[in-house]
Amino acid sequence: MEVLEIIKVIILGIVQGITEWLPVSSTGHLILFDAFLQLNESELFVNTFFVVIQFGSILAVIFLYFRKLNPFSRSKDLVARHETINLWKKVIVAIIPAAILGLLFDDTIDAMFYNPVTVAVMLIVYGILFIVIENRHRFPYYRNLEQLDYKTAFLIGCFQSLALIPGTSRSGTTIVGALLLGTARPVAAEFSFFMAIPTMLGASALKLLKAGLAFTTAEWMLLLLGSVVSFVVSVFAIKFLMSYIQQHDFKVFGYYRIILGILLLLYFVVL
Repeated sequence: MEVLEIIKVIILGIVQGITEWLPVSSTGHLILFDAFLQLNESELFVNTFFVVIQFGSILAVIFLYFRKLNPFSRSKDLVARHETINLWKKVIVAIIPAAILGLLFDDTIDAMFYNPVTVAVMLIVYGILFIVIENRHRFPYYRNLEQLDYKTAFLIGCFQSLALIPGTSRSGTTIVGALLLGTARPVAAEFSFFMAIPTMLGASALKLLKAGLAFTTAEWMLLLLGSVVSFVVSVFAIKFLMSYIQQHDFKVFGYYRIILGILLLLYFVVL
């Protein structure tokens, strides 16, 4: 295992950990960084790596929200346990659209849209949407997760299915959808985090199975390293986002997406 490859994996793990939870498209950033870093591995491994290191990001959510997500916590009374179970039911309802579409069309979507131009366009489109929606965002109807009903959870899940197109950002689409449907910003962000647990665990497992698990020991070590780095960085990224949106809106991420999308177009199309 070359030292240079280890450094590349660490950098990509950092990028994944930051961009998975901020609504700026982890795929877009990984494509951009990989264009310069270029992992010296097979195409099959690289494609699998970009999905599997999300596992570390998911562990960060479980680590930070374990008590809130655990219905069997001894510190919870019957009411709190019931609310936690209902939260998981809402999450399950919400992931149905993306799960069905992902199983049916994942390979087709990757073949059609997994390219820098699509990523750049989606970055710009959703960047504009963030700014427009925030400019019109009014007093939220859903101010906590307990108020969120199953219909709204399902509709948020429909927005998440749009993230099958690279560059849209899974957290970006769910947050945009949740804001449109009347949730408070912290509710939109947290529900997006929780939806990611089954969604991304399933995507990682599916990608590994499709790859056939036929990786060398060195490649497995790189996958583990990328996941560990992603976990550590994700912990800080999630804490930052939840602190930031207590006092600010999401427009800064919209402007960032637009700028990044334009730079990607210039680099991959014009230059």
